[in-house]
Amino acid sequence: MSRISHIELDDRNLPPPTPEIEQERKVAIYDLIEGNSFALPSREGRDLPAGPYHLGLAIRDKRLVFDVNTEAGEKAAEFHLSLSPFRQVVKDYYQICESYFSAVKTMPPSQIETIDMARRGIHNEGSRVLQERLEGKAEVDIDTARRLFTLICVLHFGG
Repeated sequence: MSRISHIELDDRNLPPPTPEIEQERKVAIYDLIEGNSFALPSREGRDLPAGPYHLGLAIRDKRLVFDVNTEAGEKAAEFHLSLSPFRQVVKDYYQICESYFSAVKTMPPSQIETIDMARRGIHNEGSRVLQERLEGKAEVDIDTARRLFTLICVLHFGG
């Protein structure tokens, strides 16, 4: 099965991340490398290079860019996704994360759990949108989509 063996975020033009965002980023990258499913389907009747892949993620010209290379450095694919379908769900996710990080400091466990359930629901929605947007470009399972969505949020908001 094809997978991502290395991931690099192009965050050159972003402000330094907050400690919470940096932690989310580290965990998402670690979890993604430890277990993921990422395959490139055949296009126009030709097979694309097989994985494992090195994936570069960036936001350029208001588009999410996936730069996919083989471990040997051969270009496997590059695709650009509009950020428009992600805007609202990323905004909602960022806001619920802020609420969650604040709640952890001051609220009782039952209220923290309620906010965390809402956070997971929004995260699942973002993952579903990502899977839809990747259709025909890359095949990812739900766990891979969830971790990639986290990284999209990190790139979208920076710090």
